[in-house]
Amino acid sequence: MKKRSSGILLHISSLPGDYGIGDFGKGAYDFIDFLEHSGQCYWQILPIGITGYGDSPYQSFSAYAGNPYFIDLNELIQLGYLDRKQVEKADLGNHKHKIDYKKLYDYKMPLLKEAYENAKIKLRHELDRFLQAEGDWLENFALYMALKGFNGNQSWTNWTEGYENKGTEAALAFQKTHESEIYFWIFTQYFFFKQWFALKAVANSKNIQIIGDLPIYVAEDSADVWAHPEYFKLDAKRRPTCVAGCPPDAFSATGQLWGNPIYDWHYMAQNAFKWWINRIDYSLNLFDMIRIDHFRGFDAYWEIPYGDLTAENGKWVKGPGIKLFEAIQKELGDVNIIAEDLGFLTESVIELRKATGFPGMKVLEFAFDTREESDYLPHNFDKDCIAYTGTHDNDTIMGWMDHVMKSDREFAVEYLKLDKHEGYNWGFIRGIWSSTAYLAIAQMQDFLGLDSKARMNTPSTLGGNWVYRISDRDLTKGLSEQIKHMTKLYGRL
Repeated sequence: MKKRSSGILLHISSLPGDYGIGDFGKGAYDFIDFLEHSGQCYWQILPIGITGYGDSPYQSFSAYAGNPYFIDLNELIQLGYLDRKQVEKADLGNHKHKIDYKKLYDYKMPLLKEAYENAKIKLRHELDRFLQAEGDWLENFALYMALKGFNGNQSWTNWTEGYENKGTEAALAFQKTHESEIYFWIFTQYFFFKQWFALKAVANSKNIQIIGDLPIYVAEDSADVWAHPEYFKLDAKRRPTCVAGCPPDAFSATGQLWGNPIYDWHYMAQNAFKWWINRIDYSLNLFDMIRIDHFRGFDAYWEIPYGDLTAENGKWVKGPGIKLFEAIQKELGDVNIIAEDLGFLTESVIELRKATGFPGMKVLEFAFDTREESDYLPHNFDKDCIAYTGTHDNDTIMGWMDHVMKSDREFAVEYLKLDKHEGYNWGFIRGIWSSTAYLAIAQMQDFLGLDSKARMNTPSTLGGNWVYRISDRDLTKGLSEQIKHMTKLYGRL
């Protein structure tokens, strides 16, 4: 039921903790307590998949597998699979507000492998049961990751000839002779999901719903493309014929080249969209609500020739449209989905979102353009939308105030009645908390009043993204009381 409520956006990786990155340990449970004490109903996170080059959660080795970096090492210590002194000696990074992904790769992954070696005999029956329960995706993923390690951690497109698909003789032979390497990846997923569902159960018991994030595309370097090439536009050598991105606009003269393979929507339609139905069904088991990134790609997507260095030579191609969501609704019933409908929208995209019944997004940082009237201004909201101060791709509010054009900043100050005494960040939060949107969400960085150094991601850049973390000292009683007061004041408690 869509009741008036609010929540906080903070990714798992950004939680406080002792082991270099936010995880499913004490920091996560403390944050749930903070949400409860702050009167919040929702915790929104980013994709929780295993990340690759660039560390982006939107480029994962699997549409299903979880990120082993999020496994709480303390549980492995308590179970006797790791020695605490050994863990404490590992250099996982000691910066309280930044993640060092190289150190996690160099030191946390070996710790997980050590834990597996110590647990594999005792847990073998449990791992077999888990593999049987998770079926096709887990078997493909574990084999893919073991083969990836065998091939110098390169993308499958650069592997030794003979391993280019799961059904080759070489791949089948590898599966028989490298069981331990394959079961290590089953072990990581076993503990990832065991800890995730325990965390989610506690959140739900405190009436906190979790909003997950579903990227529209999967990475070329993924078990999904390797194991099921038939679902993607690939050539005879299984290389993409085209890739995804965004066209040139005011923010990027050459557009955005994401590089993800494009779905073969014709083939998917012939198969009753089973791949997408399974993915949505699986995600709704993991989360209480899901946000689908780049929703406009279901109406029409920007298709770029494979090998191009920019997105300039792309073209718009019609997507599956309402037929996909009719198939999902037929199989799964009404689904709890947020449509990420930001950016330039055509009438057909707007019509598609309305036809699905999914609420769209309103981002307040996009509202203050003195050149034109904006749909993101709160007086233009309807009730059936999700209002944000900003998303993970936006600057923090304080950073935005520092870098935006003077005329737009003055517009925001006048419209929201901002003043330094209250704090510009709190004025922005008040702007969406007081709006008609049934759900209002702000980044944790904005509640803390942080500048651009705390920004999570700057689109079209590589390096320095996805690294921000809060510390346990940030989650004060005073801050939770301030959030709760505003939440109660505007009828969202």
